Amino acid sequence: MGDVLLPGYRHVYSGKVRDLYLPLDRDDRILVVASDRISAFDHVLASAIPEKGRILTRLSLWWFERVADLAPHHVISADDVPAEVHGRAVLCERLAMHPVECVARGYLAGSGLAEYRLGGAVCGVALPPGLVEGSRLPEPVFTPASKAPQGHHDENVTYEVVAGRLGPQLAAELRRLTLEVYTRGERVARDRGLLLADTKLEFGSRPDGSLVLADELLTPDSSRYWPADEWRPGGPQRSYDKQSVRDWLASPTSGWDRTSDTPPPPLPDEVVERTREGYVEAYERLTGAPWPG
Repeated sequence: MGDVLLPGYRHVYSGKVRDLYLPLDRDDRILVVASDRISAFDHVLASAIPEKGRILTRLSLWWFERVADLAPHHVISADDVPAEVHGRAVLCERLAMHPVECVARGYLAGSGLAEYRLGGAVCGVALPPGLVEGSRLPEPVFTPASKAPQGHHDENVTYEVVAGRLGPQLAAELRRLTLEVYTRGERVARDRGLLLADTKLEFGSRPDGSLVLADELLTPDSSRYWPADEWRPGGPQRSYDKQSVRDWLASPTSGWDRTSDTPPPPLPDEVVERTREGYVEAYERLTGAPWPG
């Protein structure tokens, strides 16, 4: 990971999907490169999803334009980048990142569903009784998580925990912006036949303290999208994310024991292709444009 040598840049970090590089001639910018890597169950898999990095980059840029009136974003240029990573790299402002995953949920799924089943609430937010998997919530809720080191689970926390760590004023602004961006994204997606069940945002601050949207935005890697015409509360929904990867790894067919120290096996070609097709379909349905391929 992060072993691509880029003239004029120094590699500084590799996450599950993205590699970060600093320009050698200035320290106020950072190059964010989206790879074709895919992760599941806190493991980066040996298999890659062709064109995934380009799809995520292009879709994030599309979304940043559509929420720019709600919050500034960190993108400086997607063109002024090294040729070796053109199409999957973005030159961005270097920000002081806030150590919280800003999650907004409009539907009950994933870790939110598991938490609701235990106590009728998610991250301390009480929800009505009788909800089932896939239920639409009465209104979107802010359900933050603390950022964990790679290889570990992010941990859902209450709003009060975020306010205690970051201060009440910053916590309130993170919650407000997260819900505003989710509401905009949910409406745009719905107009295109998709339900935006939930999403994860990340924010950083400029030297003057102003909040800025960072990382990726409303992609299938950070968001859960469902086809609106197939929505049936009460069970799992077909999604455009990496659920097919998780399903295969969790199946007896993979032969992988999640509780062991053994890394996951490579994905079969059909799972790789099905996952890629889901990313492409999400891109095309949201943007209304064919994937250039």
